[in-house]
Amino acid sequence: MLSPDKLARINELSKKSKAEGLTAEEATEQANLRQEYLKVFRSSMKNTVETVRIFDPEGNEVTPKKVQDIQKRKKMH
Repeated sequence: MLSPDKLARINELSKKSKAEGLTAEEATEQANLRQEYLKVFRSSMKNTVETVRIFDPEGNEVTPKKVQDIQKRKKMH
């Protein structure tokens, strides 16, 4: 998870960008922070997708085979 300070800085730079524009240094900082945020977000989303189990209304598991295979591999490690 990205630190609250970094999230606040992302928001601060976004507001400044819309209001008055950013310096070259601030634009670089914003791009780096966004890349870091996306990396953390993607990692979290991947973990969520790989651990989810899906059940139909009758209670039968209908998790896709690809996801089940990933879950089995994770259990082995």
